[in-house]
Amino acid sequence: MLSVAKIQRRNAWRYYIRGVAFGDGRRPHGQTLRGAQELAGLPPGRWLGRGLGALGLTDGEEVSERQLELLFGEGRHPDADRIERTLLEDGADAATARRLTALGQPVEEIEARGQAPVLGMDFTFRPQASLVVLWALGDAVVRRVIERAHERAIAAAVRWLEDEVAETRWASGRGRVKTPALVVGAFRHFDNRDGFPLLHEHCLLLNRVQRPGFDDDPVWGALDTYRLHQHVVAAGTLYTLTMTTLVCETLGLATVPREVTPGLRPVMEIAGVPEDLIRWAATRRQRIEDALEVLTDRYVRDHGHLPAERGRHALGWRAAQETRPAKKTPKPLAQLLAWWRTSAILRFGRQIIDSLLDRCRKVGAAIRARVDPAVDVTLAAVDVAAVVSTARKTYARRHVLAEARRHLLETLRGREFPRGLDDDIADRALLRYSRRTATQPHRKAPIPGREAPLPDRTNYTADFPVPHRWWIAPAEGTPPRESSRYERARVAGLAVQNAIRDARVRAAGAVGKETAGARPGLEAETAADAHCDLEDDTQSAPHAVDHPSRDSALTPAQRAAAVQAHQQAAMSEHLEGRTTDPATWLRTPKNLDRLAAFTRAASTRRRAVEERETPDAALAGPVDQRRQDHEQQHRQPGPGPSQGRQP
Repeated sequence: MLSVAKIQRRNAWRYYIRGVAFGDGRRPHGQTLRGAQELAGLPPGRWLGRGLGALGLTDGEEVSERQLELLFGEGRHPDADRIERTLLEDGADAATARRLTALGQPVEEIEARGQAPVLGMDFTFRPQASLVVLWALGDAVVRRVIERAHERAIAAAVRWLEDEVAETRWASGRGRVKTPALVVGAFRHFDNRDGFPLLHEHCLLLNRVQRPGFDDDPVWGALDTYRLHQHVVAAGTLYTLTMTTLVCETLGLATVPREVTPGLRPVMEIAGVPEDLIRWAATRRQRIEDALEVLTDRYVRDHGHLPAERGRHALGWRAAQETRPAKKTPKPLAQLLAWWRTSAILRFGRQIIDSLLDRCRKVGAAIRARVDPAVDVTLAAVDVAAVVSTARKTYARRHVLAEARRHLLETLRGREFPRGLDDDIADRALLRYSRRTATQPHRKAPIPGREAPLPDRTNYTADFPVPHRWWIAPAEGTPPRESSRYERARVAGLAVQNAIRDARVRAAGAVGKETAGARPGLEAETAADAHCDLEDDTQSAPHAVDHPSRDSALTPAQRAAAVQAHQQAAMSEHLEGRTTDPATWLRTPKNLDRLAAFTRAASTRRRAVEERETPDAALAGPVDQRRQDHEQQHRQPGPGPSQGRQP
């Protein structure tokens, strides 16, 4: 998982140089960064990226406080003090010496124009909650495996950003060039602001890179930060996929989907980690949910209807900010580990904590025996294209690539896969199941004589059937809600996959009947030609379904059966008890009775929360009346997926 924030001069000193570099805590005034880190038992920051050589830094070198101040606080060379002193000794004036130590345009000139210079970007990487629990409660070997996978996943994401994404631009975007050399300062943290386990890494990307200048003399310029923001999701899915695969392959584990928020994509957690342990580590979850319920109720009172999907995201972000605790004094990892283990044992018992890894390995072995380490590229491509095209009207390659990585994470369940498989799936989805949009909105064809855009700047669309919206029955006291884009995309992808599987089986059966009794020399050729008319991608795919224990020469019918069995084994749990299951849709008397019961429970809970927030009982009367009127409107049966949404 990956989150991003901008580093500007107004927050660089207060938050990053004094806080993030010190374990997200409050460093005592006047104490050096290294001294404070040693006193608190915190690891020092380290440098990453290919751009370190241009600044005289090396990969893995410790980040000093002065280097952090110069680069992310002033936008100057990390050795600016020595360079400036040498220039002054050679006779240069102070202003010129300071100007020559700036990387690109000095921040003072940018601020003089009334602009706020962006000095860097904070890419924060963190694993899934189940991996954090295993890291916090496991032994030294388990922690080292997870930390090593965390480091390698971050390195893979940074390399991908350097190779595929990082660019610098100038002259209002008329000049643009790839810059595969970033400068990154990484700071590792062990806990959240409540003191509970949360392994994460703050990677500060410097917003300065080199580009060719006059006479091949490199010139420092700024990164295209908008392009970096566009590829955040793809980079985050690469980190999650890489880390999960490394940990599962090393420790013999597997993953299962866990629906954290109804209507949103499930998180692939480590199989065998109890839900109670995950909630124990996620201390802020309940506070955020309570605050979100209050904010949602206010939204209903003000607007007269439930918030849409985008509104729910905005309210969730606001609830998280309002419940964010203040910074604390960091503690050494050894002390935190002892406290976490004691807390978990007192709450769940020693037997559960001591046998956690063995339990995960047993469950993982059962899943690995059921799911083959293989992917059908054709089915993966059509599923990815259907999901992306349903979730967004137009899309780019980065959206398809991120969905391809999610597909691998959901299908392989932590099994290793060939390098570049995500790119193969994305390229096939764009080539066979997507079409390029016009270069201008009012044109249906590319403009003659104009250079075609690069592949990563091309927009696509598709013509997959989009399911109608439907309403979802509530659960655990929550109000009814409209189906989300992910739920509709999931239904669209599964429908298209099932159609392809059925067509394969029918075609394979027809080929078998036609070739029965034919001469042996022509049987294989005829079967291959007939199957090619349907889906020749499976035979020519570089990573088609196959593994060493299976006969390499399969008939089309056997291959279709193997594909279907593999996909059903890998994806079946997505439909059990989830919101894509028609049993949760509001169209049966049984569900309507459940809706009435859940609505009454939700009303009672909201009133209790509101009374704690507003002691004045006189305000409760009109508020409750409006809430009851709104709930009465939603007790009517909603449409099914084939009926569409009623006005």
